[in-house]
Amino acid sequence: MTNKEKYKQAFSAMHISDDFSLEVNKMATTSKKMKLNKLAAWVAACVLMVGSATAAYAADVGGIQRTIQLWIHGDQTKAIIEFDGNGSYSMAYTDSEGNIRHQGGGGVSFAPDGTEIPATEEELMEQLTAPDVRYEDNGTVCVYWFDQKLDITDKFENNVCYVKLVNGNDILYMTVKYQNGYATSPNKYLHPSMFN
Repeated sequence: MTNKEKYKQAFSAMHISDDFSLEVNKMATTSKKMKLNKLAAWVAACVLMVGSATAAYAADVGGIQRTIQLWIHGDQTKAIIEFDGNGSYSMAYTDSEGNIRHQGGGGVSFAPDGTEIPATEEELMEQLTAPDVRYEDNGTVCVYWFDQKLDITDKFENNVCYVKLVNGNDILYMTVKYQNGYATSPNKYLHPSMFN
């Protein structure tokens, strides 16, 4: 007789009780519940991690860097800009000589009740695309606006200069005080006493 036949003969007289069968079913059900509980815990942990990452991302929405094309000193320049969400920005770009330049700024506006409101990204972009007056080392004064460079050195009378800027359909009337700021308006030249 072979070993296989001996095992069959020895165990053929044994019968499994009904209680044992129920216990096996209970163990299988408990095992399935444990697997489902582990799966549910794993899914909850993933949701928590993704939710936390989303909250951290949302908290830093104002600090997202963007690459933009901007006119700087008459040259279209690629710049990396970051708005902090509190009315300020920081920017880095490479100038025409290959040097990395950093620039920052910001602003506020005032609510009707007098409280300060941080400048929005749109307001800051208006500031960045506004005309720029440069006083060169050689004594010349130039206005830069988009791709335009205007030498206004000889246009000052009593330290004030009036310049009409045109870019396509956009027109700006600019009043420049020599080394004392400037103001623009789409409608008319502003009187020097109205600013600074």
